[in-house]
Amino acid sequence: MALWSRNWNEDEDLSVSTLLEKANKNLGEGTLDPLVIFGDVAVPSGLENADPCTARQCLWPKASDGNVYIPFRISNQYCKYQQSVSQVRSPTGLPPASRFTPHDRQRDFVNIQSLGGCYSFIGRRGRSQTVSLSRRGCVFPQIVQHEMLHALGFNHEQTRSDRDQHVRILLNNVIRGQEHNFRRINTNNLGTPYDYNSVMHYGRFAFSRNNQPTIVPIPNPNVSIGRATQMSPNDILRINRLYGCSE
Repeated sequence: MALWSRNWNEDEDLSVSTLLEKANKNLGEGTLDPLVIFGDVAVPSGLENADPCTARQCLWPKASDGNVYIPFRISNQYCKYQQSVSQVRSPTGLPPASRFTPHDRQRDFVNIQSLGGCYSFIGRRGRSQTVSLSRRGCVFPQIVQHEMLHALGFNHEQTRSDRDQHVRILLNNVIRGQEHNFRRINTNNLGTPYDYNSVMHYGRFAFSRNNQPTIVPIPNPNVSIGRATQMSPNDILRINRLYGCSE
């Protein structure tokens, strides 16, 4: 057995990338499914670590009290157990100055629904923007936080501009046709270090076609990646810096 061949266990099954791959297995088969890239990032039709769009007005606005409020509406598809355990009802863990608040006639808001998988647009798109958290496979705290960070304007950690200094992408092991999920982006890294523990980091075997790793940390290949079950301190720091909140 190769050094880094996959050894299935409970922890690996709960990694963000594994959960997303399972939940999004059939995503795109429905006529109403959006175009999704990078595994769970929805993109507007016809358009192509803060996303570059954050320099082009896709941030959520700051209120007069200095806080950033992200209005959300949640579908009644979720039972009370799912709402409380998964933090769907009130996505918690964000810095105090960045708050999800129930939608109340605001023009722009996040519309949380149980659709064909787990996905979100990057940043504020305007008016009602869908965040899909399927009841079957997406109702986990780390997935909720992951998708909400997309909605705040953040991309995956392994796509950030300096990723090649910290991980090696093994495209030969990637499922054919899924190579685009590992494209590097010209991200705004906000002066924060690369974070293997970010809730936005995919696991070692993301989109593997042969049970061999697709993402290997460098210089130490033994570093654990993609196992976060909640936002890391760096995730929180980036939100504060992106939105100009006190650290």
